[in-house]
Amino acid sequence: MTRSFHPLDRFYPIVENADWILRVVAAGAKLVQLRMKDASAFDIARDVERAKSMCDAAGVQLVVNDHWRAAIEFGCDFVHLGQGDLDSADIKAVRKAGVRLGVSTHDHAELDRALSYDPDYVALGPIYPTMLKEMPWAPQGLERVGEWKRLVGVRPLVAIGGLTIDRAVQCLAAGADSVAVVTDITRSDDPESQMKAWMTATRA
Repeated sequence: MTRSFHPLDRFYPIVENADWILRVVAAGAKLVQLRMKDASAFDIARDVERAKSMCDAAGVQLVVNDHWRAAIEFGCDFVHLGQGDLDSADIKAVRKAGVRLGVSTHDHAELDRALSYDPDYVALGPIYPTMLKEMPWAPQGLERVGEWKRLVGVRPLVAIGGLTIDRAVQCLAAGADSVAVVTDITRSDDPESQMKAWMTATRA
């Protein structure tokens, strides 16, 4: 029997704190990731709790990057793990808590490993060069998006890395189910207007 997967919104903003969560939720996002790097345990717990409360009030799905214990503690919808995070995360505890799992992939070996965990979605990146951080992988390109979608099948595929609105639309056309964005929102002069432009383009 084919497993049924929870659908993802096609617009997937990633932000760094609960204040940003409030902004993207107010602008109409329905799926958002909280990615807190180099934060204290206190800040992580505080922001995950705040983010979950805001998302619940607005009917928004919350993804927590890396911090699987906080995702379990506050009953978040998803935890997103990189390949390194899979080494230390208690996936059985994540599953037992009913938290869904997303996993980053960059090559075939990582995809094979990700699929062995039966994740609820797979992310592929960077599709294009990214400003966010130095990447050891070459840009994946649109052909790889289509290839990954054929390999993951009905499982949702998230494209990430260097996306603009035009590039995101191309990724969706190539087979991605959702497109994740960081800097095109958070470094915009008018993030709210930019988010609305993303939503209009990706949900058309």
